[in-house]
Amino acid sequence: MKAQRQWFPLIFHLLLWTVWIGLPIINAGDNERFRLFSLWMIPVSLTNIPLFLINSEWLIPRIYRQKGVAAYLFSLILLAAAFSVLQYFMKDWIIPDELRFHRLAVFWTVVPVIFVLAISTGYGFIMELNKQEKIRQEEQQERLKSELSFLRSQISPHFIFNILNSIVYLIRSKSELAETVTIKLSELMRYMLYTSEAGQVPLHTELEYLKNYIALQKIRFGEDVDIQFNIEGAEAGQHIEPMLMIPFVENAFKHGVGMIEQAKIDIFIKFDETSLVFLVTNKLSPQASEDKDASSGIGIRNVKRRLELLYPDRHQLDIRQEQGLFRVELRLLFSTDKTRKTSFKHTFA
Repeated sequence: MKAQRQWFPLIFHLLLWTVWIGLPIINAGDNERFRLFSLWMIPVSLTNIPLFLINSEWLIPRIYRQKGVAAYLFSLILLAAAFSVLQYFMKDWIIPDELRFHRLAVFWTVVPVIFVLAISTGYGFIMELNKQEKIRQEEQQERLKSELSFLRSQISPHFIFNILNSIVYLIRSKSELAETVTIKLSELMRYMLYTSEAGQVPLHTELEYLKNYIALQKIRFGEDVDIQFNIEGAEAGQHIEPMLMIPFVENAFKHGVGMIEQAKIDIFIKFDETSLVFLVTNKLSPQASEDKDASSGIGIRNVKRRLELLYPDRHQLDIRQEQGLFRVELRLLFSTDKTRKTSFKHTFA
């Protein structure tokens, strides 16, 4: 699309002026006088190129946009008058007298000028609208980038805060595991601070990150919490936005353990070349809604917004609470040539 925008003006002008100059010569046929007249007219016809460009590249973007319609129309009339006079005297100076068509000479000088200005006005407004649309899209992209940067900057501190709480607990209660925990924490931190700042990352690195986080929690809770983590799928170069799944897993550990009998957390991921299904289920204590602090849910709110920005029409998120269970189901279409041509509803129907 970008290449087409760059080549369009050049191709348009080449076609327009080739037809403008060449058509009268071709149409002359056996009329030798008209053919010679058309050849002598080439220098006059070439003055229509600056006429066209002054209107489309200067009057419309400068005069019309900055000073309004009245100023633009006045400038257009002056431009038409100036080039009509220029072309009239050029014809008188360049074309031999025996080849001139003296009848309605002024009329046939003004009409081509007006015709060129009409074409250039249409062309200029179309190009100006395209330019403004491009600027609008670029501004929107910058706003989206700024919003995503802000959301990502919120994820890391919130996540680090929760991890540090876990580390403090482990150091106090299971100090012999401190070294193992610290190593895993460093791996998690490295991923957050470096890898996740990029765009999309390979799916296997995101899954490895999840494995490290869950391994850390298994060390913390031991046999107190039944943690099930299963992955089904074959690696095929899939990429994903980083740290989309971790807020839901983190939330499960935050609210799915503690004062809960037989606490259990199930995490299931299934994927193929084009899509991914992610499920997290955990038990809830009766006091779960009362125990939430001011920061609770920040990660989930952020990931919802990131999904809206990064996977529009390519994700389904279902979060529900029923029968003492909190369940999250996320379905994603990976960004590939195949998925761009595939309806989300058809894929997951």
